Amino acid sequence: MTDLRIGEAHVLLASGKQQGAYYLCGYAVECALKACIAKRMKLFQFPPKKDYIFKIYTHDLDDLVTAADLDGPLKNEMAANLGFAANWNTVKDWSEESRYITSGLNANDLYNAVTGTDGVLPWIKLRW
Repeated sequence: MTDLRIGEAHVLLASGKQQGAYYLCGYAVECALKACIAKRMKLFQFPPKKDYIFKIYTHDLDDLVTAADLDGPLKNEMAANLGFAANWNTVKDWSEESRYITSGLNANDLYNAVTGTDGVLPWIKLRW
């Protein structure tokens, strides 16, 4: 799902469709974090407490980082890699509500922060 969404974002970006590209870039990161969460779940494991379930059915990237137990690794990477830190600071403000915003979105910056050098998506992929 992650690669599909980032590929769609690339096509939209190349077509000048900023709004859709912006939304799909963030959605790709959301999917990647949810893949990390899924990896932590064991086959036939009874679901954790319902408050945890509510936390993983969110679109908030910071909450998903926490649910994936990536808070520590994220902080460590940000401290060690200023390029990554800048990219995370661009990505973390994404919201699913962006699909309703019609102006002021910079999909190029978000796409580069997600996929470029020191990108957020390659970092997450190492953890799923």
